[in-house]
Amino acid sequence: MSKTVVLLDYGSGNIRSGERALQRVGADVTVTSDFDAALNADGLLVPGVGAFEACMTGLRGVRGDVVVDQRLAAGRPVLGICVGMQILFAKGIEHGVETEGCEQWPGVVERLRPEHGEPVPHMGWNTVDAPAGSALFDGIDKERFYFVHSYGVRTWELTETRASVTPAVTWTECGCTELDNVNAGGRAFARLSRDGDFRSVSHPPNCWEKKKSHR
Repeated sequence: MSKTVVLLDYGSGNIRSGERALQRVGADVTVTSDFDAALNADGLLVPGVGAFEACMTGLRGVRGDVVVDQRLAAGRPVLGICVGMQILFAKGIEHGVETEGCEQWPGVVERLRPEHGEPVPHMGWNTVDAPAGSALFDGIDKERFYFVHSYGVRTWELTETRASVTPAVTWTECGCTELDNVNAGGRAFARLSRDGDFRSVSHPPNCWEKKKSHR
């Protein structure tokens, strides 16, 4: 039997592209903003396109932040894509506007800062540096993934370091200056995972379909 996956419709995101990608890999997909459906599905996909503040407003409007919190507290799978990944961090800063995120992980989403004049947005097909044993990258860690983003988490400050809560972080090169607390100059978050919590700033639907997106 196919796994049920809710693609959360909160007014932001490339809904149809995400729906087609999930169907392609055999999921039973429902596009909805219904709280109970999103809470009880086998998996939840949180898309996102546009400004951090607008996405958080839409997400809170359908209680999506509560759904994500309850699912992750229960160890149930959540996949955030692009801004749908970024809003799961503590806060975002865009054009001088600071907005609280879902605070599932520490970190501030801010504009990328190229060190040597590299273009922003970070756009195109790129490799990633995936952690060993990553379930999300099993068999595809050498592939290229599609990125279109001007913002990312550049500083990683995790005070809790027990193995049970330490995340598996995937990086991509994007011309950023060196991260404040990680020896990873020129890199930014590409994906983060722990138990059932998966987040991606690249576009899996477009990586699978080999075509471009618009963030």
